[in-house]
Amino acid sequence: MGIKMSDRGTLNEPRIQLDLFANRPLSADLVDALAEELVWRFDLDANLAGFIEACGDDPVLAPALERWRGMRVGSSYSLYEYLAVAIVLQNTTVRRSVQMMQALFDRFGSRVTFDDRDLCGFWQPEDLTSVSEEELRQLKVGYRAKSISRIAKFFAEGQIDALSLRDRGREETKDELLRLYGVGPASVWYILFEVFHHYDAFDVISPWEQKIYSRLLFDSELEAADVVLEEVRKRWGPWRMLAAHYVFEDLFWRRRNQSVPWLEKLIRL
Repeated sequence: MGIKMSDRGTLNEPRIQLDLFANRPLSADLVDALAEELVWRFDLDANLAGFIEACGDDPVLAPALERWRGMRVGSSYSLYEYLAVAIVLQNTTVRRSVQMMQALFDRFGSRVTFDDRDLCGFWQPEDLTSVSEEELRQLKVGYRAKSISRIAKFFAEGQIDALSLRDRGREETKDELLRLYGVGPASVWYILFEVFHHYDAFDVISPWEQKIYSRLLFDSELEAADVVLEEVRKRWGPWRMLAAHYVFEDLFWRRRNQSVPWLEKLIRL
């Protein structure tokens, strides 16, 4: 179904209007369940008072907090969908990831039209169980074909209960996610944060992020990864991944409004 979320409140009294588009009538129970799911996925019931109190005076974070007060971590994806995106993000530029994702949507996605928009819905894991790795490689996803294939089969066979993971601790959830083929120490922290809302899930840093944090925190081209990680722990403690989310979102917002040459060289989008 189509989902449209619209701002209908103020900064101090936020409200969201939810419009649903479907080709059949929806029961009240289904609508309520969908609203509850969206509250989880977009972390809408989070209490950020502790975060503001602990980190609000940080000189790097404060400007982002002022611009984006109330921002939550959110992912519109299911766990399976998020993993599919994570796989194509591995070891490449943003531009290349976009190309691979578009190729997958063109081949396996479903075109949907609602609210005067033409979009592409995600495929189901079952849709890929009969697709060979060679067929996936023809979409120019490279070695990621094996991960895409195995992850789809894992979910199609019901070998993981994504909903039950929401009630588990960070370490238990991490161990369960690391069972998945293609999920390693780098990508698991993104999943713990964006899908399961663990605000402290920041213990590994990728090379391109290392360069960005070096600029933001030290005003240098490159600091050692352990130095960067120690700095974010010291600055933001148990809120460190949420704080990093604010800083990154603010950085890419600024990129839309002014040139950030050093950032362009890194992302090459």
